[in-house]
Amino acid sequence: MSASYDVIVLGSGPGGYVAAIRCAQLGLKTAIVERENLGGICLNWGCIPTKALLRSAEIFHYMQNAGDYGLKAQGIEADLDAVVKRSRGVAKQLNQGIGHLMKKNKIAVHMGDGALTGPTSLTVKSDKGEEKLTAKHVIVATGARARELPFAPADGKRVWTYRTAMTPPEMPSKLLVIGSGAIGIEFASFYNDMGADVTVVEMLDRVVPVEDADVSTFLEKSLKKQGIAIMTGAGVDDLKIGAKGVTAKIKDKDGKVQTTEFSHVISAIGIQPNTENIGLEKLAEMDRGFIQIDPYGRTKSKGLWAIGDCTPGPWLAHKASHEGVSCAEAIAQELGKKDVHPHPLDRNNIPGCTYCHPQIASVGMTEAKAKEAGYQVKVGNFPFIGNGKAIALGEAVGFIKTVFDAKTGELLGAHMIGAEVTELIQGYTVGKQLETTEAELMQTVFPHPTLSEMMHESVLDAYGRALHY
Repeated sequence: MSASYDVIVLGSGPGGYVAAIRCAQLGLKTAIVERENLGGICLNWGCIPTKALLRSAEIFHYMQNAGDYGLKAQGIEADLDAVVKRSRGVAKQLNQGIGHLMKKNKIAVHMGDGALTGPTSLTVKSDKGEEKLTAKHVIVATGARARELPFAPADGKRVWTYRTAMTPPEMPSKLLVIGSGAIGIEFASFYNDMGADVTVVEMLDRVVPVEDADVSTFLEKSLKKQGIAIMTGAGVDDLKIGAKGVTAKIKDKDGKVQTTEFSHVISAIGIQPNTENIGLEKLAEMDRGFIQIDPYGRTKSKGLWAIGDCTPGPWLAHKASHEGVSCAEAIAQELGKKDVHPHPLDRNNIPGCTYCHPQIASVGMTEAKAKEAGYQVKVGNFPFIGNGKAIALGEAVGFIKTVFDAKTGELLGAHMIGAEVTELIQGYTVGKQLETTEAELMQTVFPHPTLSEMMHESVLDAYGRALHY
């Protein structure tokens, strides 16, 4: 069989399926190729199901601490199998929703392994045989997978990546998490809340190293208070996998090697782009496996585009989706749609969220990065303990930090740690997109009583005007 389209999207993750929908909205004949599950890693094995797991752990935490709210709860237990079943149910529901969106937008779906035969042509192999597809434009959105430890590849039994950690064969008793980025810290938080003895090893000098240093320091103290062991500036030199556990040799920041027994290990040391064996070798410029693109997603080959986790970071679902829209609109413009005006992605306005306990969220420059870039800065900081809603919620732990250009008042960055900050961060993201200064933020009316009032107070604090602390 063969078919021809205006646009073919290879991969149906949050970048791919959004790009396909936007192409269809713009009147382009569109197809999507997917080898496994519509929705990709994020929807099926990443962002969404992990949040379902973390929500269960959060509820379990509240139940265990019901006395703090004047309530009594007895015989509280966690059922890991039931927690995982709920998580998989959430993923399945959303997977079916993507299928509905494809039908609604009249997007052809080709299930199978896709491989490029040229910039605008590919084959799709499945149990039903081989299809040859051609298009005026092709978007590669093949995503990425977990990078594995060279000396201890994941076996799904004792050494896990995020995928096994979401459907664990058993509850870990003593868990080693290697890497303290968002994935590592989220699983450390989840399994700690569920009752495991958790140790986190981070090679760099602080946890969540991409975040502002104040956030890293605060999170480390909070995690330690919750009972999680944190080793920074440390590395795992070797893992010996046995039938009943794992023996780890860990070199600490002083160079001393200690040998410790764990029941399980989660490797969260980064990602590897899914760009091998799909025909990219002569069609795109690559850097460590990542496809190099212009601000709209163009590769070096005319008609071939790329978005999402198979391109340079940050490797976030919402970044992939935004790239998908920009890419689709740029393609439509090339195909003669004169009323379409694509905008390049501003990577400095991409928020990041980590759903541990407490949550972390940020956008823009850290204080250190702003100073390195030559800015004179004004920095505001407001603690959760100064906010009435946070105290009423029993969540008075955390702070909101803002960084401004002292000369112009431009909001350079915002950094938060505490309850529901992953919802609050979008206020600052919108502000940055609109090129807001401190004046507009100070003059904005924030509702009371809300956590968002701390956003206002942090801005006021940067200029010596905080009202409630």
